[in-house]
Amino acid sequence: MTEYFAIIRNYNFWDKPLPSLGLLREKYIDKLSSFIGNKLIKVLTGQRRSGKSYLLRQIIYKLINQGVTPSNIFYLNKEISSFDFIKSYKDLEILIEIYKKEIKPIGKIYLLIDEIQLIDSWEILINSYSQDYISDYEIFITGSNSKMLSGELATLLSGRYVQFNIFTFSYLEFTQILKLENTKPNFIKYLNTGGLPELFNLPDIETKQHYVQALKDTVLLRDIIQHYHIKDAKLLEELFSYLINNASNFLSINNIVNYYQSKKRKVHYDTVANYIEYLCNAFLVHKVDKFNIRGKEILSGSIKFYINDLSFRNYLYPGFAYGIGYLLENLIYLQLVNAGFKVYVGLLRNKEIDFVAIKDDRTLYVQSAYLLENQETIEREYAGLRAIHDNYEKYVVSLDDIQLSNYEGIKHIQAWNFSEIL
Repeated sequence: MTEYFAIIRNYNFWDKPLPSLGLLREKYIDKLSSFIGNKLIKVLTGQRRSGKSYLLRQIIYKLINQGVTPSNIFYLNKEISSFDFIKSYKDLEILIEIYKKEIKPIGKIYLLIDEIQLIDSWEILINSYSQDYISDYEIFITGSNSKMLSGELATLLSGRYVQFNIFTFSYLEFTQILKLENTKPNFIKYLNTGGLPELFNLPDIETKQHYVQALKDTVLLRDIIQHYHIKDAKLLEELFSYLINNASNFLSINNIVNYYQSKKRKVHYDTVANYIEYLCNAFLVHKVDKFNIRGKEILSGSIKFYINDLSFRNYLYPGFAYGIGYLLENLIYLQLVNAGFKVYVGLLRNKEIDFVAIKDDRTLYVQSAYLLENQETIEREYAGLRAIHDNYEKYVVSLDDIQLSNYEGIKHIQAWNFSEIL
């Protein structure tokens, strides 16, 4: 394994400056930094190409600026093909031991392993390092599967990790990287593009389309088809397309099975349910349950799905009837979960509230509306919120040029300012 040490040296920063750091994602850096200095494993999860690798390098930059010796930082990105020789946790352990022997770090060692789920039984080694009371390790790992910390693994690492969900660039980050003002036209521009970080380095729409297509193919192949040994790859891709083009609509597995049967396609309920779960596990789409506001309980039956990044719709399926109002609703969902809220679709008697968002002791009721064009539209969009008789915050979010006055305790907020209240 010693012959591979030159490779790991080439991708570390013991004797060279860090490469481009991209846009500093200070919200995430601040959160992560607050957990530095303890034995908790810092776990960053999120869709591929959401910026997790850049974020790890930004953490390295911060550590070095705070006085950590670069030789005490070990970084490995398993997604780079040069590291294909690392198959299992044993290979990784050997490489780390070679690093310690060759570099001779003194004191705490910072381990940052990117896309760690590609290493077999990685949790054995990470658990061992986190429990090592002779050597001192600070551990950061990333992964592109939401189930990497489930089941037996969660039991093994129970109480010894903290998880951070990493999303693609938010609207505010979009304005920062392009040096734009917070305006309605710029907000609509974001709605019609998306937040994949690499998009902002690409020159034209055609190139961006190819990039998003390649990303989708990579996630489907490496994170789902190969990982779960998928037999019907065509059905998986069709389901991804179906969920994107029916985002924000109530769906059920039976509905989807019936849809395929109407097309003379033979599909099984369990297969469809499993494939959709895999798409959610890979962070391509998010499943949102219904919530009974009066009974304070989650309801079974049909649910909604939202896209993890609007670029999948905008660059892969732009011709479908998925208007700007639906894009706005999807983005509001992403803003809420990005801010740390647990989000549901609210139901109260026969009325639907787009989002019930809960974080700690704060609850928000949020209704998304394209435009409040007339009194009839206002009455319709406000009706569900007016029926809720509690004192939690209530908002209607729209793309109107004029902000309306508060109405029976319900606040109207223009969409490009919505993140300011989260």
